Amino acid sequence: MRLLIIGRFSGELVSASKIAINRGATVTQADGIAQGLAVLRTRGADLVMIEVSLSVRDLVEALTAERIRTPVVACGMQTDARAAVAAIQAGAKEYIPLPPDPELIAAVIEAVAADDRSFVWRDAAMEKVVRLAEQVARSEASVLITGESGTGKEVLARHVHQKSLRRDKPFICVNCAAIPDNLLESELFGHEKGAFTGAVARRIGKFEEANGGTLLLDEISEMDVRLQAKLLRALQERVIDRVGGAQPVKVDIRVLATSNRALADEVRKGTFREDLLFRLNVVHLRVPALRERPSDIIELANFFAKRYADVNGMPQRALSLDAKRLVLKNGWRGNVRELENAMHRAVLLASGDQIDADAIRSPEGDLLESGPGPASRAAETAEAVTRNLVGRTVAAVEQDLILDTLDHCLGNRTHAAKILGISIRTLRNKLSEYMGSGISVAEPGGTRPVAA
Repeated sequence: MRLLIIGRFSGELVSASKIAINRGATVTQADGIAQGLAVLRTRGADLVMIEVSLSVRDLVEALTAERIRTPVVACGMQTDARAAVAAIQAGAKEYIPLPPDPELIAAVIEAVAADDRSFVWRDAAMEKVVRLAEQVARSEASVLITGESGTGKEVLARHVHQKSLRRDKPFICVNCAAIPDNLLESELFGHEKGAFTGAVARRIGKFEEANGGTLLLDEISEMDVRLQAKLLRALQERVIDRVGGAQPVKVDIRVLATSNRALADEVRKGTFREDLLFRLNVVHLRVPALRERPSDIIELANFFAKRYADVNGMPQRALSLDAKRLVLKNGWRGNVRELENAMHRAVLLASGDQIDADAIRSPEGDLLESGPGPASRAAETAEAVTRNLVGRTVAAVEQDLILDTLDHCLGNRTHAAKILGISIRTLRNKLSEYMGSGISVAEPGGTRPVAA
C-alpha cells in the first residue's frame, strides 16, 4: 500500500509515518500540494494524507480536475474540531486526529488495502475456479476472467495478484466502462503537458503506475475498437506511448482482464479485435453465477450479515431457518452484489435475536418470492404505463424509466443497464446529465430519497 503524506514532517506526522510503515505501507512525503500532485502524476499512490493546515479543498479539486481518483484523508490536532469538519466538507474521506492512534491509522490503511473486497467461497464449482486461478497465479500469463455482472470477477483478479510473484507491487484497476472513450487513452497511457486542453502537466497513466505489478482492465469489452489496437501493441511490445509523447516508455506489468460478455461474440460483431482476444485469453477463468454455486449463498449471506452489523454498530444476528430457505430459493440475478445489498438491508431492518425472512424481503415484496406469472405482470405494467405516457416528451419518459429501473436495482448500474438493454457507459452518461440538472440518483445499495 502506497501512502503519500502531504505536510511538513512534524513530530506527529513522523509518528503517523512510522505506524504506517510498520503496517506494511510504503510512505512518500511532500511538503505542499504542488509537490504532492507531482508525486501522484509520476508515481501514483493508494492513499493521500494531508495536514488540515493546508487547503484540502484545493487538493481535492486538483485531483478531480486531473481525474486522479486517489482517496484523501485529513489529519490535524485533536482539538481542532472546526478544521476537521471543514476538511470533510472539502472532500476528505476521513479525519485522523494527531497525535496519531496506531489502531486508527491501521484501520484506515487496512480499509484502503483490502478495498472492501473479501473473497469468500465454499461451493465445489467455485473451488475449481479458485484452484485453477492459484495454479496460474505465479506465471506471467495474461488471464481473462468472464462471468455475469456481480459474480466477483474483480475479487478473483485481486486473488490472482495476491498469489502471484508480483503481490508486493501495485495492483491497479481501470474500469473501461466508467471512463469516456476520449479520456480512456490518457487514463491508460498517460499524457504529456499540453497534449490536449486541460493537460496542465505530464501525468503517468495506469500502465506506468502498475509498473512491476498487475494491471486489471475491468469490463474490457466496453473499450472502443480503435483504442484496442494501441492496447494490443502495449501488450505485445511492453512499451506504451503517452498521449502527445515522442518517446516510447517501457513497462513491466502483468495484465488481467474481465468481461461480462462473450468476447467471441463481440469479435463476430466486429466490436472486439480477434488478435487482442488471443493475447488476453492465455488463461480463461469463468466465474459461475451465484445460482450455480448454491453452497456459497449461505456462506456469503452470513459473511455480509456479520460485516454490515459491524459497520453499522449493530448486534450480530444469525439467519433464521425461513430466511435461509428464502435466500436459497432466490435466483439472484444480480449475483453476489445483489445478495450483499439484500443482506445489508436485512441487517438494518432485522429485530429480535435473528434475521428473519421479512427483513430479507425487498420493499416491493416480489423480488425474492414468486408472485403473479410474468405474462400477467407484464400486462399490468404495460396498462399502467400507457395511461401515464400521453402528453409527455420522450426524454421525460426515458428519464423516469432509467431512474425507476435504477431504484429497482438498488443503485446497481450494471444490473440496471442490463435490464434497460443499453451499455453501462450510456447509462453512466445519462445519470451524469441528470445529476448535472440537480436530479437525485440512487447510489449503489440504495434508492433515491423521496421528497416529504
